[in-house]
Amino acid sequence: MWEDQLKFYDNIVAQCQDFERKGKKMIYTSANGYMFTLLNKDAEIGIRLSKASQKAFKEKYNATEYRSYGAVMRDYVKVPEALYSETQLLVDYFNESYNYVMSLKPK
Repeated sequence: MWEDQLKFYDNIVAQCQDFERKGKKMIYTSANGYMFTLLNKDAEIGIRLSKASQKAFKEKYNATEYRSYGAVMRDYVKVPEALYSETQLLVDYFNESYNYVMSLKPK
């Protein structure tokens, strides 16, 4: 399952032109000094979004907060499995997440 999710995550990232996947055990994307997507050890995908986008995403897709290694990841939403068939939608959200962290003050 985790290997399949890694391939799925990598496929989404490959369709995004402005960033690439990082990490060997902890899989993530980052830009401007901020991580903005993650694949945790439970094969769950998390996306960092602005407060307004988080709220809309949670309401629209019945999504929850994202946890990695038992900790709640602030500003992240967990991608529901129902969206795993919506690759283009996830590409759009990955790009939105990238644009969000690029709007923040660099770390």
